[in-house]
Amino acid sequence: MPEEIRLNDGSAIAQLGLGVWQVDPSITAQVVSWGIEAGYRSIDTAEGYGNEEGVGQAIRGAGVPRNELFVTSKLRNGAHQRDNALRAFDETMSKLDIEQLDLFLIHWPIPSQNKYVEAWKTLIELRDAGRIKSIGVSNFNQEHLERIIGETGVTPAVNQIELHPRFQQRDKREFHIKHNIRIESWSPLGSGRLLKDPTIESIASKHGKSVAQTIIRWHLQEGLIVIPKSVHKERIVSNLDVFDFELDAEDLDTIKGIDSPDGRTGSDPATTTFLF
Repeated sequence: MPEEIRLNDGSAIAQLGLGVWQVDPSITAQVVSWGIEAGYRSIDTAEGYGNEEGVGQAIRGAGVPRNELFVTSKLRNGAHQRDNALRAFDETMSKLDIEQLDLFLIHWPIPSQNKYVEAWKTLIELRDAGRIKSIGVSNFNQEHLERIIGETGVTPAVNQIELHPRFQQRDKREFHIKHNIRIESWSPLGSGRLLKDPTIESIASKHGKSVAQTIIRWHLQEGLIVIPKSVHKERIVSNLDVFDFELDAEDLDTIKGIDSPDGRTGSDPATTTFLF
C-alpha cells in the first residue's frame, strides 16, 4: 500500500493516487471503483474534467469509510472571481456529494486574467469555514507562488505540476522544499510518450517490471506525489504494484540524464489563457 505524505497543514495524502484526467464521464464511476477495489485511497479529479459525479458515485458505492479516502478537485479557470469560485465550489460538492473536500486546488494561474490571488483568498475562506481540509494550487510557477504567499501569508500545501522523467522540473524543487510545498506530478508517464523510451525500458527489464511501474517507482523515490491514470482495470492494478522493488543509484542517475528542457507535453503555465 502507498505510504502517506504529510502536508504542511498536518493532513496526509497517499503518495500514490489515481488520476481521472481525460476519463470519460460515462465510465468514471467504474474506473474509480476499480481503483478503490485495488487499494487506491487518493482520487484526483477537477471541475474541468467533467467527471466529478462519477467520482462521487464510486465513493458512495465503494464500501470504504469516507475518512479513509482522500478526494481532490480543482477550481476551473473561469471561476477565479470570489462569487464565481464559491458557486463553482458548491457545484463540485453537489456533484461529489460529500460533506468536506480533502484538497482543492486552483487549476491554473491564468496570469493574463490576474485573478488568481482572489481565487486563493477564496480557497482560504472555504478552508477556514471547514468546507475544505487542505488547499493548494496546480501549474503555478515560482512567481505565482511568491505572490499568493506574500499577499495572504498562506502557503499552498500542494502544487500539482507536469513532471515526468523527460521533464523533471528540478529548477522548481528547491523553492518547494524551502516552503514545504509538496509537488504532485500530473502526466507522470509523459502522457504515454515515455512508455516506449529505450532507456527506461532497459531499467524496467533489469527489475522485471513494466516501464509504467518503473516510472511510478521513480516518482515515489524522488519524494513526489504521483497520480497515474488508466481506464484499464489490469493497468490500474499494475500501477499500484510498485512496492516490491527499488531503483538503485545508477538507475536514478540514468533517468536524471534523460531530462530535457523541451520535454513538456502540456501547456505552459506562464502563457496559458484558456478558460473553462
